[in-house]
Amino acid sequence: MPRPPIYNGFLHLTPNHHSHGYWRTDEGRIQLGYKDLDPYIDVVRTLERGRFDSLFIADVVGVYDLEYGDGTGTIRAGSQFPENDPAAIVSALGYVTEHLGLAITSNIIQDHPFSFARKLSSLDHYTHGRVGWNIVTSYLSNGFRNFGHNGITSHDERYEWAQEYLDVTYKLWEHSWEDGAVVADAASGTLFDPDKIHTIDHVGPRYKVQGPHIVEPSPQRTPVLFQAGNSTAGREFAVRNAEVTFLPSVTPEAARKDVRELQEQARAAGRAPGSLKTLVQLSTVIGSTEEEARRKQQHLHDNIDFDGLIGFYSGGSGIDFTSIDPETPLTELRDRVALGDHVRSIFRAIVDADLGRGRELTWREYLLEHALLPGRFAGTPEQIADHVQGWVEAGVDGFNVVPITTLGWWGEWVDHVVPVLQARGLAQTEYAEGTLRQKLFGQGDRLPVTHHGRALGLAPALT
Repeated sequence: MPRPPIYNGFLHLTPNHHSHGYWRTDEGRIQLGYKDLDPYIDVVRTLERGRFDSLFIADVVGVYDLEYGDGTGTIRAGSQFPENDPAAIVSALGYVTEHLGLAITSNIIQDHPFSFARKLSSLDHYTHGRVGWNIVTSYLSNGFRNFGHNGITSHDERYEWAQEYLDVTYKLWEHSWEDGAVVADAASGTLFDPDKIHTIDHVGPRYKVQGPHIVEPSPQRTPVLFQAGNSTAGREFAVRNAEVTFLPSVTPEAARKDVRELQEQARAAGRAPGSLKTLVQLSTVIGSTEEEARRKQQHLHDNIDFDGLIGFYSGGSGIDFTSIDPETPLTELRDRVALGDHVRSIFRAIVDADLGRGRELTWREYLLEHALLPGRFAGTPEQIADHVQGWVEAGVDGFNVVPITTLGWWGEWVDHVVPVLQARGLAQTEYAEGTLRQKLFGQGDRLPVTHHGRALGLAPALT
């Protein structure tokens, strides 16, 4: 019997994840606690009470609209700015939970693969095998300049860079230490067997790493690998590397097509069935009645900071949206050359979904219907469960649950929606034992043998 859908609690360590400016409201001011530890302790305990699979911490390393206008739109609104480091909080969150997975975002520009592999192995030890990594190639020019680059690297080149980055970490995690390298034999005085510990001697276009890995193998060796990308290069990267990938689909009909195409690619690449999970974003306003949910949704929309929102989309897409006529068809924005170097999938997914319904959105309509990501669906717990069922029937494996406020909102979902989902078999009632990978896939703590990361060869032994 297949397991129930996967649920990630999705947030940033920032004043506003996607509810731009909502901190100004009475209920939104709780987000001002983003820089304190205690509110996140409450989040993970609530998520574990609701049997969520993971806390998924998104991240960026730059300011979204630094190149547009005077560069202060998202800073003024606190739109994914400031942004604390997700890795800094994982040990604390792991200490107060037992089962919840803890997935962090780290992109290829912000950390050398040797030090990053060391960090993730350490965190996987300290959480007893519950760490995941969201692999991102970064889409903010300011982020690249923060790490010494003149500007953003081209789209496809970023994925080539990411593949070498991952290959270095695979060699460290999967191949530097053989099974049985940890001996701990007091009689012979051997703690580690040097014949089973190897340098990796990687030499590539961007990295030269000798090794060996300086941390002994953690429970999962390689953390569970999350990734999003719907361009041609992004999908190729996903079927080679990802274990969980995020679809840009905005309707179940679009998701059915996206899932089918992705799984066909995965099979052609030799991936084992079920080894690549697909998630979509799920963003709801919850009401005891539909009328209450709609009222709360309108309150959210009425309190969005649109300057912050437009700055956020400008930085994320590479287009200065402040200069775009609101009545411009979205198909025109989709086809603009500037999109090619940044996030290509967002508009494609929206356009495909709406053209399939016989309509074409303008930029203004897009902002009103789709850019206001939190609260895209408003309804009662029963209606939300119906909504979830539609996605599951389309073939998706689970959801990134996007809150209205990153802090304080989760109890409403866990107390009111989770029981309805559980009663319908749409959410797990108990955790499986084992590591995060074991919990998600039901077999083994390590990457499958068919995965690219397991296929890389061993380097010579140290002796």
